[in-house]
Amino acid sequence: MPADDLKPLPARSVVLSLLLGSHPDRMTPAQVTSAGEHFGIPAATLRVALTRAVAAGDLVRVDGDYVLGERLVARQRRQDEAVEDAGTAWDGTWEMAVIVVSGRSGSERAALRETLAQARLAELREGVWTRPANLRRQASYGDPVLATFHARPDDDPARLAADLWDLAGWAADGHRLLERIASTHEPAARLAVAAHVVRHLTADPLLPRELLPRGWPGSDLRAAYAAYQVELRSMALTTTTAPG
Repeated sequence: MPADDLKPLPARSVVLSLLLGSHPDRMTPAQVTSAGEHFGIPAATLRVALTRAVAAGDLVRVDGDYVLGERLVARQRRQDEAVEDAGTAWDGTWEMAVIVVSGRSGSERAALRETLAQARLAELREGVWTRPANLRRQASYGDPVLATFHARPDDDPARLAADLWDLAGWAADGHRLLERIASTHEPAARLAVAAHVVRHLTADPLLPRELLPRGWPGSDLRAAYAAYQVELRSMALTTTTAPG
């Protein structure tokens, strides 16, 4: 989402963003209440948001604390990957995943496409997905319908990357977000910007620096989000003595 379209987050999104950006990802009721006050959310509104988040499985209660549910734990891992798994050495090879089984249902095809996209692969042609093999993470898209291997393109890899991903568009939105987070100081608005920064980072293809256009804002966005996580942790620490 372009930075110009940023809006304050609703109460439920505020709570989930706090936990997604926290390590460890759990908060006491007192911490959640105090955080809500910090972001201008009335206690009654916060209680409704928490109840709905628990009912939806986004949060679970563990020993009275609020903890991320399974789906959001996976999302947090993906967020962390976007911050921690960039800038690794690359030997020029590419990961490839080729769909070799036909006759699957529409829902099965859609689920596999989502899995491959979340693994930061791009579709070269129907049924053929690829990306540079520069990530530390193990390939998590193993599936009986896929044949996976490594290869090297004969043509210019930078041109191939530019064809597979909208690098110019991602970079332009990234620069706008950097300007916005640097100029936003009101807590609720700043949290909204930070949420969009990390969402933007999850769409970063995490390409080797050799394939990136000049002025790529990925490392600056990661630094900005890491700094904001420090703000969140500091805020959480100041709420530990809040009355429950």
